[in-house]
Amino acid sequence: MGKIKVTQVKSQIGRLKNQKRTLEALGLRKMNQTVEHEATPSIMGMVNTVKHLISVEEVK
Repeated sequence: MGKIKVTQVKSQIGRLKNQKRTLEALGLRKMNQTVEHEATPSIMGMVNTVKHLISVEEVK
């Protein structure tokens, strides 16, 4: 499995509680913060939940 870079591009203010918790579980606490994760099915599911708040790119 590859790695992905996840960057928060929109604020979590006014979002549903499960979306806020998903961002926190991904390690995103601030705007424009970037974290790297393995592209496992569980991580990809979390990315899909908050896809409108983040940007994702593959790391080689």
